Amino acid sequence: MTGDSMDSVLRYFAHSEVRPSQIDMVKDGMDALLGDGFLLASAPTGIGKTAAALASAIAAQRTSTEHLRILFLTGRQSQHKIVVDTINKINQQMPDNEGTLRLVDLIGREGMCRNVDRMSGRCDCEEDLDGNLREELRADVRSQMFRQSMHVDDVIRISRRVKLCPWATARDAAKSCDILVCDYNHVFIDNVREASLPSMGIELENCILIVDEAHNLPDRVRNGLERRAIAKIFRDSRFEVQEHLERERERASQSAEETELEHMEWLEKALKRLENDMPSWFSAREKELSRSDSDDMRIETTSLLDEIDAILNESIEDTHSTPYSSLRKLVKQLFLVKVESSEDDDNEKETSCERLGALIATCDEYKDSPALVLVFDKILDESRVRSFLLDPGVISGELFGICRGSILMSGTLFPPKMYADLLRIPNDRPLIIKEYSSPFLSERRPVLIAQNTTSRYTERGFQNTENIRNHIAEVIRNTPGHVALFAQSYAMLKQILEDDNWIPWGVRTEEERARMSKRDIGEMIQRLYQRRRTKDRVLICGVLSGKLAEGVDYPENILDAVICVGLPVPPPSARQDALREYCVDKFGRDLAGRYSSHQPAVNSLLQAIGRPIRKAEDRALVVILEKRVLQRPYKFCLPESLQVMKTPDSERTARLSKRFFERFPDPAIEPS
Repeated sequence: MTGDSMDSVLRYFAHSEVRPSQIDMVKDGMDALLGDGFLLASAPTGIGKTAAALASAIAAQRTSTEHLRILFLTGRQSQHKIVVDTINKINQQMPDNEGTLRLVDLIGREGMCRNVDRMSGRCDCEEDLDGNLREELRADVRSQMFRQSMHVDDVIRISRRVKLCPWATARDAAKSCDILVCDYNHVFIDNVREASLPSMGIELENCILIVDEAHNLPDRVRNGLERRAIAKIFRDSRFEVQEHLERERERASQSAEETELEHMEWLEKALKRLENDMPSWFSAREKELSRSDSDDMRIETTSLLDEIDAILNESIEDTHSTPYSSLRKLVKQLFLVKVESSEDDDNEKETSCERLGALIATCDEYKDSPALVLVFDKILDESRVRSFLLDPGVISGELFGICRGSILMSGTLFPPKMYADLLRIPNDRPLIIKEYSSPFLSERRPVLIAQNTTSRYTERGFQNTENIRNHIAEVIRNTPGHVALFAQSYAMLKQILEDDNWIPWGVRTEEERARMSKRDIGEMIQRLYQRRRTKDRVLICGVLSGKLAEGVDYPENILDAVICVGLPVPPPSARQDALREYCVDKFGRDLAGRYSSHQPAVNSLLQAIGRPIRKAEDRALVVILEKRVLQRPYKFCLPESLQVMKTPDSERTARLSKRFFERFPDPAIEPS
C-alpha cells in the first residue's frame, strides 16, 4: 500500500494519534479486504484494534463500486457502545464531500421489547399505536439514528417514547444502514441468519465481517448445534401437541379456514408410540454405559435415527419407500407446534417439541459426517442424549467463503493460524495471519508464574492449597486496590476460600456463583467502584472461562492485580476423546493435543489476565499459580511476547508485588 493510499485509509481512523501497531493493523486489514480476503489479528487489549479494524473496513467499503455493508459481530454489549462511539468520532471528521456513516445497533428481541409472546413470537410494543402513524414515526426515529449513531439503549428509549417497537424499528432502519452491530448468531447460526438478514435486506455476499473477540467463535458455532434430549421428551412433546390440538380444534369449529388437524393428530399418535417404545432403547444404552468405566459414551448417530424411524413405521398406516421419510415428517410437524408460555417458562427458550425436532434434524443432517458426535450419559437419574459439533469449520468455512472478506480479531486469537484452521478460513483469497505487539504490556503488566503450585489432580493436597493461599495473601497485602482471583473450577474456588482466616484483615470478598444473571454481575462490578471511593479493598472471585474472567470489562484500572489458579484443561469424556480423534485425522497428531485441549486451556488464562488492562495507561500485576504453564506442552502455547518471571515461593511473590506497586502506585482514577 502506498503512502497516499495509507493516508486515504487513515482519514477513517477515529483518533488524532495513531500508534505503530494500529498503522500495521490498518494496512494489513486494507490489503486483505481489497482482495475480498481475511485478516486474523491477535492484538492485545489496549492497542485500539476496534478503531483499526473499522478504518480498514470503511475504506474498503467506500472504495468498492458496490454497496457493501459492514457487520460488526460481537457477543458483548460493552463493545456495542465502543463501536457506536467510534463511528460518531469518524463521522465528526468525515470530509464534507462524503456522506456520514449510518449505523444500527441491534440486540435480541427479548432485550429490546418489554413483552414477547413465545407462541407467536410477537411483542405488544405497538398495541396502543395508531397504525397509520407507524411508518411516519419509524422514519423519524430512523432519521435520528442516522443523524447521530445511537447505542441500542437510546433506540429503545426513543422508540418506547412514541410507542414504537424498538426491535422492529431497528431492523427496519438496518435496511438502509452502512454498519450493523449485532451478535455472532445473525451470521453463524442458521435459523437466526435465515430469519434476520433477508428481513433487513442484507445479503452475506455483499458484507464485510468484523468478528470481535473471535477466539469465542469456534465454541459459539459448536454450541449452535448442541442438542439434548432425555427419555421423557417424547411424553412432554405429546403434551404440547395435545395443547396445540385443542386450540386448533376450537379454531376449526369457529372458522371456515383450513387447519392442519390431520397432520397434528398423526403427530400425537407418533409421539405416543415413541413414548411407549423409546424407553427400551434408552434402557439398553444405560446398561451398556454401566458396563463401561466411564460416565458417558459415544453412540452412532444412525442408532438413534434408525430406532425412531422404525418405531414410526410400525405405528403409522402410511408406507414410505424413502428412508427416514416418516422421521422427517415428524420433524416438520414438531416445528409447527405452538404452546402458551407461562410465568414459570420465562427462562425456557425452547419447547420440548423444538428440542426434539432440532436433535433429530441435526442428527439427520450430519449422520454421514464425523464432524458431529452423539454422546449418551446420565444426569441425576435421567438418561440423556447430546449432540456435539466437533468441527465448527463445516459451518463457518462456507459462510466466510460467501462474504466479501473479514477481519477476525482478539487479544487471545492465539495462535491465529489455529483459528484459521478451526474455522476453515478460505485460503484461495488473500489471507493475512498476524500477531501484533503492545509496547506497554511487558512493563505495565508483569506476569509472575509460581513454581510451587498446581491444579494437577495427583499433586493436590494440603501443602499445595497452603502454597496457593500464601501467594494470594501476599499479593493482596502488597496491592493498593482490588484484586481478582480466578480459579480453575467452582470446586477449587470453594476449597481455597472455605477457610478465610488467611485473607488479610479488612479485605472484602465478592464471589461469583454459577448461573449469575447479568444484573447481578453488573451490580458486583459497580460495588468495586463504590468501595474504591471509600478506600475499601475487594477480592473478587470467579472461575476461568466464567463471566467475571471473560464476559466483563474492568475499565478505569479498577483491578490492580489478577491471580489465576490452575489450568482449565477439559476433563476426560466421550466428547473430548472424539474431539481429539477428529483433530488427529484433520490436523495430524502433533497439533491434535494443542488444538483440542492445551491451547484452549492456556487461552482461558490469557483471557483472564487481559481483564485489567483496557488501555495503554492502565497497569496491573498478574500472578499465575500453576507450574505446568512453565512445562511442556503448555509453555509452547504462550505467546513469545508474553514476558514471564518465575517465583519459587510466596516470599518472592511478595517482594516482586511490592516493587511493582512502588514503581506504579495507585492511579486513583475515578470511573467515568
